[in-house]
Amino acid sequence: MSFSKVDLLDLDFNPFKMIGKQWYLLTSGDSESYNTMTASWGQMGEIWGVPTFTCMVRPSRYTYEFIEKNDYFTISFFNGEQKKALSFCGANSGRNYDKAKETGLTPEFIDGATTFAEAELVFICKKIYEDKIEKDLFLDETKLKFYDSDPFHKLYIGEIIATYKKD
Repeated sequence: MSFSKVDLLDLDFNPFKMIGKQWYLLTSGDSESYNTMTASWGQMGEIWGVPTFTCMVRPSRYTYEFIEKNDYFTISFFNGEQKKALSFCGANSGRNYDKAKETGLTPEFIDGATTFAEAELVFICKKIYEDKIEKDLFLDETKLKFYDSDPFHKLYIGEIIATYKKD
C-alpha cells in the first residue's frame, strides 16, 4: 500500500487552499463499482464531537447515485501534477467515460472505500447527515446565481473516520 494511516490532529494544512484552489476528488463506491468527481466546494471542521467533511453533490451528477447508496465516501487531495486529471473528472461524466482509464489515475481501495494511488492525502468519511439545499432558505439572493437551471445540491456531512497520507 502506498499510504500510511495518520492522526488527523497531527496534520498541518490549509483547507481553503486545498479545497478551493487545489480541488479534490469526491469518490463513493467500492472495488466492484464506484464513481469520482472533482469538487472545489466543501467544509472541514468539528460537529457533534467528531471531525467532519461536508460536501455537496447535485442530483444530476453520476457520483450522486453512488453516494446515495453507500455509507462511505472519500476525499482525495493531490499535488499540482494531477490538475489535468482533476479537470477531466470534473468536466466528464462517469456514465460516459472510465475516468481512471482516461486520466491515468490508479484506483486504490482502503478500508472498503475507493481513492487513487496518486493522492497525497485521503479522508475516509462515513455519512452521518444529509439534507437538500433549499431555495427558500437562502438569506442572500446573490448565491442563487449558482443554480440558474441547475438542480440544487444535496449536502452530506461525513465523519472523518480515517486519514491516510502518501508514504
